[in-house]
Amino acid sequence: MIFRTAALSVTLILLVLTEVWAQNPRKRLAPLKPPKVQCCDEVRAMKVQVANLTSLLEELNRKQETDLMNIVRQMMDLDKQNRQQEARVTEAESKYSEINNRVEIMQLQASQSVTQSSSDAIYDCASLYNKNYKISGEYKLPADEFLGTPEIDVFCDMESNGGGWTLIQKRKVGLTSFNRDWKQYKKGFGTIRGDFWLGNDNIFRLTRQPSTLRIEMEDWEGETRYAEYSHFTVKNELNSYKLLIGNYSGNAGNSLRYHNNTNFSTMGKDNDKCVDDCASIRKGGYWYNCCTDSNLNGVFYRHGNQGKNTDGITWYGWHGPNYSLKRVEMKIRPQNFKS
Repeated sequence: MIFRTAALSVTLILLVLTEVWAQNPRKRLAPLKPPKVQCCDEVRAMKVQVANLTSLLEELNRKQETDLMNIVRQMMDLDKQNRQQEARVTEAESKYSEINNRVEIMQLQASQSVTQSSSDAIYDCASLYNKNYKISGEYKLPADEFLGTPEIDVFCDMESNGGGWTLIQKRKVGLTSFNRDWKQYKKGFGTIRGDFWLGNDNIFRLTRQPSTLRIEMEDWEGETRYAEYSHFTVKNELNSYKLLIGNYSGNAGNSLRYHNNTNFSTMGKDNDKCVDDCASIRKGGYWYNCCTDSNLNGVFYRHGNQGKNTDGITWYGWHGPNYSLKRVEMKIRPQNFKS
């Protein structure tokens, strides 16, 4: 009985397993497949190729960076050489100008020795000072028959740095426009006790003898500076009132040096050394080069112009190209003056 029951149980279990096997064929054991050895070898080969290409790209990048740095260094060296060459040219031009100035001064001294011995001697504030006129103010200079020029009204500074100075320009009030034509700059304009330009003919007359130029300036903060040139000459109209200066001293910076050996230019009379019309751009009459390191006859801007324009009363050596000064005076006297 027991054996028959056990046999029945085994039979039932086999029937159940057979049914389960029939319903889940995926769970049958699949035959083992051989490993894909060839596929793995190809992957390894591709990885090696990628690594080699990456290394090659990195090497090329390093080479490009090195080449670029070499090119940059070469450009910097060329730029440095160019600046050095420009500095040599500027120095040579300066030496030439100084030599030319000395020749001009020797010629002026020779002609002046003749003039001073006659009744046609040049008169200026220095000669008035030596005649005991030592109060600053407005004076009349007699006519110069040698040049055919009439008497002129001048303002004499008998106090600054020993006195004897004849003012040729003054900017202080700001009501007089200095953007004028050739004829006006030739004869002069403005008022002696206000803002004025003495006139190029008169400046030429006063500088036939070796002269010193002193420029005094003030900014809108009340600070003052000066620039002085012991050699100062202005030629006649036929030579476009060419400026010759030398021997700078002072604390404002040598911003007139750039204008040395240049002709005078005004509205409608472009005599500068530039393609641009500097007198039109800077709105004044001046010894423009290409164009300015100073612009003492520019536009009067109150409170310093705030850095908006470059056509103001500028002196680059002090406040740069945008700051317009509050006050400027240009004055001259003979080199041999003694107070």
